[in-house]
Amino acid sequence: MEQDYQKEIEKIIGQFNCPKDLICYKSGFEVLCKAQDIGVESFLICLEEDPRKCKFSLPLERGDICECPLRIYIAKKLNK
Repeated sequence: MEQDYQKEIEKIIGQFNCPKDLICYKSGFEVLCKAQDIGVESFLICLEEDPRKCKFSLPLERGDICECPLRIYIAKKLNK
């Protein structure tokens, strides 16, 4: 992973508490929740089967969005 990405990821990690113990980061971004980038800067579309189990999921009229700052960064910068 590039140094710029690593520094930015560490900064993001320091700004929130992850109830999943940062499994995405610790797995080298191999274990990721299902989410889709739709081009909006501040969130992703959550594609998990039961999004209500995640504290970063926000239900909307037509689906759920993901507001996890690390997951958003991974999708937008690392294309995962």
